Amino acid sequence: MDKLLIDQHISGQFNAELEDVRQQVMAMGGLVEQQIADAVKSLVDGDGELGETVEHNDYKVNSMEVAIDEECSHILARRQPTASDLRLIVAIIKTITDLERIGDEAEKVGRMGTHLASQDRPKGAYGEIEHLGRHVREMVRGSLDAFARMDPDAAVEVAREDSKIDREYEGIIRQCMTFMMEDPRTIRRMLDIMWAVRALERIGDHARNLCEYVIYFVQGKDVRHISLEDMEREVRSPR
Repeated sequence: MDKLLIDQHISGQFNAELEDVRQQVMAMGGLVEQQIADAVKSLVDGDGELGETVEHNDYKVNSMEVAIDEECSHILARRQPTASDLRLIVAIIKTITDLERIGDEAEKVGRMGTHLASQDRPKGAYGEIEHLGRHVREMVRGSLDAFARMDPDAAVEVAREDSKIDREYEGIIRQCMTFMMEDPRTIRRMLDIMWAVRALERIGDHARNLCEYVIYFVQGKDVRHISLEDMEREVRSPR
C-alpha cells in the first residue's frame, strides 16, 4: 500500500492499525498461495498425504479471515473512517472473503489429490493440470502484488489472465470427455479430475475479483460484472 495514503493520518495509532491489517491480508494471501501449490502437487504427483495436509490446513485460512474481519469491524467502530479509508476497509473485507474462497477451492483440489492417489496414473496425463495450476497460482500472486502496491494498472493486467485460464480449463475438460468416450473405465477418475480443474478455474475468477477491489479502492469505481475492456477504460479515465 502506498505509504502516502497511510501517512495522511494525524493519528499514528490509526496508521499502525491500517498497516497491521494490510500485513495480515498479505500473510493470508501467502498461506492461500501455498495451499494452491500443495494441492496441485498432491493431485499431479499422487501424493495423498500432502492432499490431506491441504485439507487440514484450510482451518488456518478460515481463522485468518475471521481475525482480519474482526479487526476491520473494530476499526470501523473506533475510527469511523470516511472516504478512501472507508473504501480501504471495505476492499479488505471483500478481499479476505475471496481469499477464503480460494482456500476452499484449493482444499477441494487437495481432497481430489488424496482420492486419486490410489488410482492408476497414466504417464503424462496430468501435465496440463500442472500448467493450469501454475498459471492460477501466478494469477493469485499477481493480484496480491497489485493489492500490496494498490496498483490499478497492474490489477488490469492480472485480470487479463482469467480468460486464458478459462481456455486452459475448457481444453482439459474436452480432453477428459474424450478419455471417457474412448474408455468408459476412466469415467470415475475423469469426473474427479474435472471437479479439481473446475476448482482451479474458480480460483482464477476469485483472483480477478481481488483485482477489482484494488481498482475500487484506488479509484472509487465499481468494476464488477463488466468486460475487461470496460474495466481498462475505467482505470484509464480521469477520476
